[in-house]
Amino acid sequence: MDFVAVDLASSWCATDLGAYRPCRSTYERYPLDSVPPVRDALDGFQWLGDRGRPSAANVEGLARLEMSLTAVGVALPDDFVEFYSWDGWANELDNASVTGCWTRLGPLPVFSPVEPGAFLVRFMADQQDCVTWYLYLRRGEPAFVVHAYGLDFGYEEDGGDFGVIYRCASTFEEFAYRFWVENRIWRHLHDPDAGPLPPRLARYLAHYPQPAS
Repeated sequence: MDFVAVDLASSWCATDLGAYRPCRSTYERYPLDSVPPVRDALDGFQWLGDRGRPSAANVEGLARLEMSLTAVGVALPDDFVEFYSWDGWANELDNASVTGCWTRLGPLPVFSPVEPGAFLVRFMADQQDCVTWYLYLRRGEPAFVVHAYGLDFGYEEDGGDFGVIYRCASTFEEFAYRFWVENRIWRHLHDPDAGPLPPRLARYLAHYPQPAS
């Protein structure tokens, strides 16, 4: 079935980076063109270090999900499968999160509420479902990452705000890198004993003006 792709609004949803980037609440949406570029830093998750051993449980769950996606003509992106297939990487976003976000892979794809022929796969949620992140899948096109405020639509009976889906990363690795880096920066900035930022984090934070002392 032919369909017309819609242009989704875009934003990066995150918490503060200390005085470098304030946040009025637990989360705020920041324009994508206001956050540091990260594509040059992506290298197939080598920035995370040792990938460890294959995660048998994750590999099995991903295979079941792939079967459901094949039935509707879409597929998981390779970087997503690679990340969650290894026990040295799969929990890194959960471990990094300072706002209680954790991996919660949706067992089945759900229809996009804003675009016929497109599908969502949940992979991460805030502990109180304030924000949920999904893969956005279109037939014959690269997957990207979106986030939504409110309840976890498609997986909860009450649904959520169907009109609010924001594109936040062009690839899963791009999302994972920015999420991981920002949460690590937050920990350093809020720990008086943390010492200097590691170079990777310092390069990211240098995008923002130095706060007034």
